[in-house]
Amino acid sequence: MDSFLLVFLSGGLFLGWALGANDAANVFGTAVGTRMVRFVTAAAVCSVFLILGAVISGAGPAETLGKLAAIDALPDAFIAAVSAGLTVFVMTRWGLPVSTSQAIVGALVGWNFSRGIETDLGTLTTIISTWILCPLLAGAIAAALLPLAASGLRLLKPHLLLQDAATRWALLLAGAFGAYSLGASNIANVMGPFVHAVALPPQSVAGLFVLGSAQQLFLFGGLAIALGVFTYSRRVMMTVGKDLFDLSPMAAWVAVMAHSIVLFLFASKGLAAWLAGAGLPQLPLVPVSSSQAVVGAVLGIGLLRGAAGIRWQTLGGITVGWVATPVCAGMLCGGLLWLTHDALGYS
Repeated sequence: MDSFLLVFLSGGLFLGWALGANDAANVFGTAVGTRMVRFVTAAAVCSVFLILGAVISGAGPAETLGKLAAIDALPDAFIAAVSAGLTVFVMTRWGLPVSTSQAIVGALVGWNFSRGIETDLGTLTTIISTWILCPLLAGAIAAALLPLAASGLRLLKPHLLLQDAATRWALLLAGAFGAYSLGASNIANVMGPFVHAVALPPQSVAGLFVLGSAQQLFLFGGLAIALGVFTYSRRVMMTVGKDLFDLSPMAAWVAVMAHSIVLFLFASKGLAAWLAGAGLPQLPLVPVSSSQAVVGAVLGIGLLRGAAGIRWQTLGGITVGWVATPVCAGMLCGGLLWLTHDALGYS
């Protein structure tokens, strides 16, 4: 890969680094923050399964983003990725929890508008509907899992030491599943804008399998996410772990599992094909927000317990961030494209 291409891909790689630094906390924050799992162990497991999820199962959500906006010029893809990344960065600095999924969708719609391309309203409506469905579904799954897990624990009555060891392994396995689902769902946010603008020759890996152009991009994006996990996620993991400390270890495991299941449901092409073949309803293959899923899961647990501990003002602030993110990313992308065209004569 030449240096010219890497310069433009840096926009997506920056977004991937930011995603790994922040969203890994949704997967392993509780385990690390409560010192049930060491950070190095969590980061290693998270990174491996993130990359596997991105390369193996990331195609479905990326295809949906491609229907929303098929960017065929590298500079435009770079600007869209940077617009999303800067929006996430600024919103995070303001203390607003945001979604890379919403940011990149806003940037792509902004690109359509600036280029005079009509946005596919059907695809956009499908994506926006998942922003509502994702937290609701995560909350419902968490509310269903919690009493089942509690009943199982009461039935087994494990020894305290055995229960502690089982909790550590449960959090580790749930984190691995969550990392795979996060990579599969969110790699489209990182490298989706570049799929139509970059054509890489197929590469054989040790003679075992061949990576196509999109899979190579997903691999680079996955590595960027993994770098974010190792270099900057520890502080975020500790913060999330302490913030979620009011949840019992079992409730925390339920929240991570509900989050992971939802991300997997919206990312798995194999599951979608199986459901279609069985004549069952299927969820759209779109990148959904890890943060939204976790918030929905914790909210579901809170409602199950009577809603007394839910901080509704905080929830209101979260909602404001979710609404503002795609709007700001779209405006920033459109503005940067206009400035680029005006200042450099680029079109």
